[in-house]
Amino acid sequence: MTKIAVVAHQGKTLGGGLGELRRVLSDRGFPDPLWYEAPTSREAAPLAQRAVANGAELIFLWGGDGTIQRCVNVIAGENVTLAILPAGTANLLAMNLGVPNDLEEAVDVGLNGDQRRLDVGVLNGKRFTVMAGVGFDALAMRNADDNLKQHIGRLAYVWTGTEATQMKPRRVQIKVDKQPWFKGEATCVLLGQMGSVAGGVVVFPDAQPDDGLLEIGVVTAENAIEWTRVLARMVVGKAENSPLAQMTRGRRVDIQLSRPTVYELDGGARKAKKRLRATIEPGAITVRVPRVVAQ
Repeated sequence: MTKIAVVAHQGKTLGGGLGELRRVLSDRGFPDPLWYEAPTSREAAPLAQRAVANGAELIFLWGGDGTIQRCVNVIAGENVTLAILPAGTANLLAMNLGVPNDLEEAVDVGLNGDQRRLDVGVLNGKRFTVMAGVGFDALAMRNADDNLKQHIGRLAYVWTGTEATQMKPRRVQIKVDKQPWFKGEATCVLLGQMGSVAGGVVVFPDAQPDDGLLEIGVVTAENAIEWTRVLARMVVGKAENSPLAQMTRGRRVDIQLSRPTVYELDGGARKAKKRLRATIEPGAITVRVPRVVAQ
C-alpha cells in the first residue's frame, strides 16, 4: 500500500477542515497517514522534508499557493508524488490543474488521479509552480496580507491591485537566454510556468507546464486606466495583443531594474531586489491531476 503523508497549514480551511480530511482518508483505507501540521507556510516546508525522509510516497499538501510553493521549493526532485488540497485563497496551482475545490473530490484526485510530471520555475534560487513577478503584481500580493484575505477573500487582491496601479515605472533591462530582449520603462515583469491567475484572467494563453520553457511578459501600463485596458485583454485571453504588453518565452531570464523592487513567488512577496535571474527545472515534480476520460 502507498505510504501517504499530510502536510497541513493549520490556518487554512477546506470543507469540514482537517478533521474531515482524517475521516475521508480513513474511509478510503488510510486511517493512519503520516500527519504534520504547521502554523505558517514557512514552517510547513521542513515538515514536507520530514515526510520525504520518513518514506512518504504520496504527500497531500493542505494550504494555499504559498504553502505549496515553500514545500515544492525544498522537495522538488525527490521521488515523491504530490496531491493538492486547495485550502487557500487563490489556489492557482489547483485551478490551473483542474483540481476541484471540494475536499472529498480533491482527496480522490490525490489517491486515484493521473500522475503528471511538471516543470518548476526558479527565481533567485527559489522555486515556484505557477507564476512569479516583479513590480505591480508583487506589490499587490505584499499588501494583501493574511488578515485582509481572511476578511474579504479574493477581493483582497482587487483592493490592493487598485492601490498598486499607482506604482511608478522602473527602468528595466531584460535578457532572455543571454540575448537582449527588452529595455525601457515598465511597471511589471511576469514569469509564468502556467497560464492563468485568479478571476479567470489568462496571462499566458499558450503556457504549458511541461514544455521546459518559461513564459515572460512585460507590462508598461502607468496608471489605472492603462492597467484596466491590459486586464481587459487578459480576461479574454488576448494579453499579447495589448500595445502595453510584450511577451516571449525562454529558459533563462536576467532582469535588471533601476532601483530595488519587490517581487513575488506564487503570490508570496519577497524583499525588493535590483537584479533577478529566472530559470526552469524541467520535470521537477510529480502531481496528481484529474483523470483524462477517453472520448
